[in-house]
Amino acid sequence: MKILFITANRIGDAILSTGLLRHLTAQYPEARLTIACGPLAVELFRAVPGLERIIPLRKQSYNRHWLGLWRQCISTRWDLVVDLRNSAVSRLLLAKARAYRPTRRVGQHAVEDNASALQLSPPPAPKIWLDDQARQAAEQLIGGTENLIAFGPTANWPPKQWPMENFIALGKRLTAADGPMPQARILAAAAPHEAEQLQPLLQAFPSGQIIPVITPDLLTVAAALSKAKLFIGNDSGLMHLAAAMAIPTLGLFGPGYEQIYGPNGAHGKVVRTPESTADLLARLPHPGAHAPNLMASLSVDRAYQAAIELIGQKSRG
Repeated sequence: MKILFITANRIGDAILSTGLLRHLTAQYPEARLTIACGPLAVELFRAVPGLERIIPLRKQSYNRHWLGLWRQCISTRWDLVVDLRNSAVSRLLLAKARAYRPTRRVGQHAVEDNASALQLSPPPAPKIWLDDQARQAAEQLIGGTENLIAFGPTANWPPKQWPMENFIALGKRLTAADGPMPQARILAAAAPHEAEQLQPLLQAFPSGQIIPVITPDLLTVAAALSKAKLFIGNDSGLMHLAAAMAIPTLGLFGPGYEQIYGPNGAHGKVVRTPESTADLLARLPHPGAHAPNLMASLSVDRAYQAAIELIGQKSRG
């Protein structure tokens, strides 16, 4: 059986689509999968069971990337095409069956939107498959650390980044002698182009207490995150990656939409600014002007209390 799975360009959206892959690999264990995704998301899928090929969709002018995908897929007779991009390409391929994500419903979580493509209820949770390469690389980075908190202090849009000094203050409170995770080590994850942003955080803690994980290999990051007892981070792909690894995940929201993009799963929790998304977005200046940080009103106290509640929820579970 041949399945073509066309998913998102952005890392977070690609992660949120992996629940469908969980379903497909369980439903059709002998199927051979071809996955088309954005180039930044390619490494997420390399360990998916039954994977035959990954096609990076590098955006080109005049939508030529879709023409390229069509050329690479037209010679195959597909048993099933799942197209979460609702592209014309999937309609121009030979396929026994096709599935598309319907128009997004207001306020519905992205995981539920994706599941509706195959009419799945309840929606399968996102899942990331690891390989030995990722596990070994993560082991080299963090060793046998058992008492570990993970931070995701970056995001693809500066206005939705919680101030770094707040991450520092929160980390010190959580790991203090009288805190909920005394002497815990802190994993600080970021992409290579974000490494400079981590410097204040890395310098605020003893070198033996903080572990920088700065790599483009998302599976290595996933394997490292899987060792953490708690993840706290901005609305970002890292937040979704942590939630997909089924660790307690606290998402920090301000100008984002937590109803759609909050961390998925039983141990996902959101804490947001006192202001609504609409109120925050109204503060943005005209296009091209410097965008202000929109997360400053989310206090360390509120984030700390939410983290305490999440740790307690996990313990009770």
